[in-house]
Amino acid sequence: MQATAATIQARSTPLANIAETVPRYTSYPTAPHFHSGIDAISVRGWMEALESNEEISLYLHIPFCDRLCWFCACHTKQTRHYAPVATFLRALHQEIHTVGAIVRGRCRVRAVHLGGGSPTMLKPDDIVALGRALRDRFDFLEDASLSVEIDPNDMDEGRLDAFARMGMTRASLGVQDFDPKVQKAINREQSFEATKGVVDAVRARGVKSVNLDLLYGLPHQTLDSVAATVNQALSLRPDRIALFGYAHVPWFKKHQTMIDEAWLPNSDERLAQSQRAAGMILDCGYQAVGLDHFARPDDTLAISARAGKIRRNFQGYTEDACDTLIGLGPSAISKFRQGYAQNIVATGEYEKVVSSGQLATARGIAFSLDDLARSWIIERLMCDFAFSALDLVERFGDAGQKLLLTASRMANGSDALLVLEGDHFIVPVDGRPLVRVVASKFDKYLENGAGKHSLAV
Repeated sequence: MQATAATIQARSTPLANIAETVPRYTSYPTAPHFHSGIDAISVRGWMEALESNEEISLYLHIPFCDRLCWFCACHTKQTRHYAPVATFLRALHQEIHTVGAIVRGRCRVRAVHLGGGSPTMLKPDDIVALGRALRDRFDFLEDASLSVEIDPNDMDEGRLDAFARMGMTRASLGVQDFDPKVQKAINREQSFEATKGVVDAVRARGVKSVNLDLLYGLPHQTLDSVAATVNQALSLRPDRIALFGYAHVPWFKKHQTMIDEAWLPNSDERLAQSQRAAGMILDCGYQAVGLDHFARPDDTLAISARAGKIRRNFQGYTEDACDTLIGLGPSAISKFRQGYAQNIVATGEYEKVVSSGQLATARGIAFSLDDLARSWIIERLMCDFAFSALDLVERFGDAGQKLLLTASRMANGSDALLVLEGDHFIVPVDGRPLVRVVASKFDKYLENGAGKHSLAV
């Protein structure tokens, strides 16, 4: 039996250490611990080991934007000219050809996710051609899903029609905040009317699932301004809402130095903003999913969450049950049963390598049994706020048994961030904003100091 968020009883837990910095745990081991020992030869072997008729997911990274949002921590670059995008697309088509030649006949595509950068920066004909190339080179399931990250400022009728022809089933719109003062501070000016127009347009083209991304902890945000943005977002009746805390990492993304740190809310204010926003969303009938996602009760993500079947990957919380995710494009990360692999980050170098017919792998990490056990605990904590001791040991044997000692020490500690109820170690309700801190206690790599991280809340 696996505990879900709905089955966990409330406990009173002090919210200490909200200013602690820890990974977001969209993967374990996390990306700072990838190394060059995993190369194209390794990844080709992992691809060739895919099981017959295995269902897989694809992620395509489009590394360009026509403007640079100062809050963004993605691998992307600004360009006002389309020529670099066209050059990149030729390389991406070649990578699709190379990877497809290895895996076609071994697996079938269950889900595709287009991210960036801004996939919506592509011209309509290029969007359609990309969709055709994917279906020419991979075997798709008839009911495969296609999710697209959308910048509403990019959209026009041609692009809307092109994504519809490509088969888009879910649209995820970046909103962040509707307050003009906040938008100016993050270089992301986007009207409510433009956002509503795109929501209405994708629904008119048959898209059944619309997600809105909101941020708290941005410069100049207040409780009232966050509440105003949430009210406007709710008026659009999205199927899902992702409520992220702004990750201020100027040492990693230099353009974030354009944001004056004096404008940023402190840790207590960030927590208050997140709780106010979450409370408003829940009051409108949405179901909480993991740490920072919300969905309508009849949405597939909410249904999977109630069944204890949600997963967590680089796109956040998902009902996608595929064990293999193949990333295409510069910096894209793949997950195989054997480990993680990341493509070359620099777009020019990526184009050079894939244009010669090679895989673009730059680094990665192979899983040990201990990694898999820790990853399972971290994912279940992030998704369900709980894990079963019996399930852990049944899955991972001695490796799981050893990790129960860590869990037991935490449950017997004074901070009560983890408690034991029957067979389940549980993050109490009041401690759930700190679930990333709880997860970090099972991260054996964190103590070596590789990488700096964002605030836990």
